[in-house]
Amino acid sequence: MTSPSQAADESGSLTLEPEGTSGTPGEKGAPELAGRTPRQLAWIRFKRDKTGIACAIIVAFFILIAVCAPLIAKVYGKNPYDLYGQDDGLLNSYGLPIKPNGGIDGNFWFGLEPSLGRDVFTLLLYGIRNSLGIAAATTILSVAVGVLFGLSQGYLGGRSDFFMGRFSDFMLSFPSQLFFIAFSPVAIALFVGVGDQEPWWVRPLVLVGVQFLLGWMSIGRLVRAQVLSLREREFVEAARISGASSWRIIRKELLPNLWSTILVQTTLMLPVFVTAEAGLSFLGVGMLPPTPDWGLLFQTGAQYYQSDITFMFFPGIAMALFVVAFNLLGDSVRDALDPKTLR
Repeated sequence: MTSPSQAADESGSLTLEPEGTSGTPGEKGAPELAGRTPRQLAWIRFKRDKTGIACAIIVAFFILIAVCAPLIAKVYGKNPYDLYGQDDGLLNSYGLPIKPNGGIDGNFWFGLEPSLGRDVFTLLLYGIRNSLGIAAATTILSVAVGVLFGLSQGYLGGRSDFFMGRFSDFMLSFPSQLFFIAFSPVAIALFVGVGDQEPWWVRPLVLVGVQFLLGWMSIGRLVRAQVLSLREREFVEAARISGASSWRIIRKELLPNLWSTILVQTTLMLPVFVTAEAGLSFLGVGMLPPTPDWGLLFQTGAQYYQSDITFMFFPGIAMALFVVAFNLLGDSVRDALDPKTLR
């Protein structure tokens, strides 16, 4: 707010000037009015959300661990495949760590794995790396196909919309967990012959494929609903009347208005795929030992929880922290992009 200050000119008349300014607009010292883009406004709103910032730091920490797992293991001096407890007297006759708390000490920060005696810290590092890698690949593939399908369905309309919608409904009718469990061994058998050794890439490829097959429909339906609303707006009609091609309308007019929906849905899909991949490995149709994996850590921990609960403690805390942080981050991103949304 400005208050008038008297300034007499040569003719003795009075003029009103904004307080704290000198000269005309554009000169040095004059106030500058700067607009903000929607992206800048969303970033400002996100920075005010302390929960969102904390969750973003936690998620970034997990991603950094996944990327730098080999380097961390090298500095730590151990790897997830060596059997440290077999000949070192660290396990008893039942295969359990002799030292208390699962064998935690200065050499083994998170203790030893029961039975085999592998280092739990490096198992968790590489388990996070593998699980996040599979979940990230599934999420990227599902988002790309879902967005393309939803854009085509919503923009074309008519019979195309009808038949594509019925196909999406058909895919949604499958019970996902039962489909994953039943179809994963069948898909693996397509790549590996009877009696042949299974290549290392088969299991990750199958896990990504079966989860993607039933994972893209949700974001496709959301995008389709958004496109149905946007294609009747004035700016789309103006672009169509001006002679713009369908590809240009989709790329320049529709997609920029869908990024918030796509980003929020992506942050909500990735933790779902992380837990699904861990569940499949836990049930024995995902990754197999000795590959480090979050689900395999739970599988081993479930066998020894009565005698060594410590082994399940660190993987359980890590997964719970990651899933909760990612879900809360998705809520914070949604609130920042759409402040009218009520959580």
